[in-house]
Amino acid sequence: MTFDDIIGQETVKRHLKEELERGRVPHALMLHGPEGCGALPLAIAYAQMLLGGGKMAEKLQHPDLHFAFPIYKKSSGKDSYCDEFMGDWREQVINRPYFGMAEWMSTLGLENQQLLIYANESEAIIRKLSLKASQGGYKVMVIWLPEKMHEACANKLLKMIEEPPAHTVFIMVSQQPDKVLQTIVSRTQMVNVPALQPEEVERALVDRWNILPNEAHRIARSCGGNMAQALRTITRDADSQLFFDLFVQLMRLAYTRKVKEMKQWSEQVNDMGRERIKAFLEYCQKMTRENFIYNFGRQEELNYMSEQEAQFAIKFAPFINERNVIGIMNELSLAQRDILQNASPKIVLFDFALKMIVLIKNR
Repeated sequence: MTFDDIIGQETVKRHLKEELERGRVPHALMLHGPEGCGALPLAIAYAQMLLGGGKMAEKLQHPDLHFAFPIYKKSSGKDSYCDEFMGDWREQVINRPYFGMAEWMSTLGLENQQLLIYANESEAIIRKLSLKASQGGYKVMVIWLPEKMHEACANKLLKMIEEPPAHTVFIMVSQQPDKVLQTIVSRTQMVNVPALQPEEVERALVDRWNILPNEAHRIARSCGGNMAQALRTITRDADSQLFFDLFVQLMRLAYTRKVKEMKQWSEQVNDMGRERIKAFLEYCQKMTRENFIYNFGRQEELNYMSEQEAQFAIKFAPFINERNVIGIMNELSLAQRDILQNASPKIVLFDFALKMIVLIKNR
């Protein structure tokens, strides 16, 4: 990966190149910015630049390139090490470098696990960086999401971060630097990586992912400069027709008060699996918001619906108004919360469907 592979962020690229050219590479660097801004791809491209490039660095197999990232315990009562997950990490970073915690958990085959950089990871990091560089140059440790680092791990790394061995560079990538141990933050050079501009996301979707211009424009406007979210949208668009049909079906059943059919609807949605159910509930929130805004008559400026969704909104939008929009959004949020807490999706969905009978009539 090179800087040419990074979407936008020209100011940050220029700064990092100048630091390297002037021989002013900081021993500890923290690239911080929102999800999907490209901070991790920047960190990896910079690390590969420090190591002189080459096939090993490109495949993330260079002996002087190391990683730490949030993981889970493979065995109960025993902390795991990042090296145990290195195959999954390389696959994720190489195949889809713009990703967030949702994609990382999916790669690991998880749903609701709490991921951390465990206390014992500090020992592994110190051991790796204490060795002489095998290629005679830099040793680089990339830490993704240091805010997920166990406090004991962070405290043990303080001295090495402040006074690392010669030609050792820490590159941290944070989405929430305010949650990183402040004694670590104070020892790093902070570099802000802003959210991407919609035009940059749109251009990347067309040029790199072969998305049609109209669709790329719609996705770019709705993702808030988050490339990970834009790619999620592409993936979820495969489900968008199903989600649209299920949403329309629910609203019609709620309006006609067909309770038996609502139970069948909840069973159908339940069969999609927990992850797709969460995505579907997010879609319902989006459709509720878009139909509410549709009533203000500023569709081009404020709405992010597909043509099919917009056609449905012509007749449906009046049913989402100031008297019920907050109630509907609250019920969707509660349904998401309950499913995240491992409640039975079938029961949660049927309960939500029944509540929609009252809410949709409140016009």
